[in-house]
Amino acid sequence: MKPVRLIVLGAGARGMDAYAPYALYAPDQLQIAAVAEPRELRRAAFAARYGLPEQAVFTDWRDALTAGIGADAVLVATQDNEHVDPACLAMEQGYDVLLEKPIAKTEAELKRIYDTSVRTGRRAAVCHVLRYTRFFNMLKSIIDSGEIGEVVNISHSENIGYWHMAHSFVRGNWRREDETSPMILAKSCHDADILLYLVGKDCKRVASFGSLKHFTAKNAPEGSAERCLDCRVSDTCPYSAMRLYMIPFLTSWPVSVITDDLSTEGRLKALREGPYGRCVYHCDNDVVDHQSTVLEFEGGVTATMTVSAFTDYRHGRTIHIMGSHGEIRAKMSDETIEITNFRDGSVRTSEFPPPGGMGDGHGGGDIGLIASFVQMERGAQGAVKSSIRDAIQSHLICFAAEESRRDHTVVEIHNVN
Repeated sequence: MKPVRLIVLGAGARGMDAYAPYALYAPDQLQIAAVAEPRELRRAAFAARYGLPEQAVFTDWRDALTAGIGADAVLVATQDNEHVDPACLAMEQGYDVLLEKPIAKTEAELKRIYDTSVRTGRRAAVCHVLRYTRFFNMLKSIIDSGEIGEVVNISHSENIGYWHMAHSFVRGNWRREDETSPMILAKSCHDADILLYLVGKDCKRVASFGSLKHFTAKNAPEGSAERCLDCRVSDTCPYSAMRLYMIPFLTSWPVSVITDDLSTEGRLKALREGPYGRCVYHCDNDVVDHQSTVLEFEGGVTATMTVSAFTDYRHGRTIHIMGSHGEIRAKMSDETIEITNFRDGSVRTSEFPPPGGMGDGHGGGDIGLIASFVQMERGAQGAVKSSIRDAIQSHLICFAAEESRRDHTVVEIHNVN
């Protein structure tokens, strides 16, 4: 069987480093057919890494999709505000689509993607990578086994990490809602989706609370400056750009985001001139830095979903699943899972997992996702774990959470049929 041929739109961290590498690991299964990327250096780097000829390298995604490239599918890994148009055009051009989240910012845009998929008969899958991690699939298998009885409620925490928040949501590309999306959508439609996966039922109602509490000018310490390089208190500030981006041995994300010149001089220039050198208390950010959401599912199952900057990124996601006959306490970072059985009082802990985990692209979810998508394209039934309907519901949960947070109300969810 010939390898699946994939057009990649967007050569950023997700397009170039998270999904396309599967073509290097398994060239008999996946081949990169073309790339579209507006930034010259990233475009050239992608072409070199994946051996693309000049005629398969484009600046604009429209040109790539209308060039008659012989391919099976398109990966849409453009900026958040540029997902809907390329996804719909790709399907209209006869390609299946793998779409990076968040897939859209409004219900109307979600409906457009869904309707285009139905009308064209092309498949649309979404990069909800947590469904492809060993960790969450272990939790799902325990739930489905009946060991803890019927799930009654779940407490789930997305521990963003204080420095990750500063990098992505205060200084970085996702700092402003008008330029990207609400923080809960950008960061945690993953988490809404994984709750849908674990519960196995539709979400019916949502209430949410949160705000931008800390990363504001009024909380700037005395002696702070507009940029960390000029700051008198940067040595004691946990959010100092010097602490995050000047670690000599760190050359991957997030340092690779701030500059293509990873020398000391290149990094200092980026911090002097670019957005990542700004003081976190003197940025133009407006997205929340903490948010707690309550969800009610069909059948009365409830869950809480907490997203917070004020955590240690090393712990990753943590979850407490409470059932009628037992409970599960688990931590994604080291994949530890503790199961208590109420029937006999026993407590067992999952075996120490083999190497992998947090350092392996969302706990192995990145590679798991692209591998499953490729298998779907090669004819495997059920390889992709969620439908476009599932993905849309996760986004509707996030929309409802924002509406609830702003308007102080409980919001009903009406999913697509």
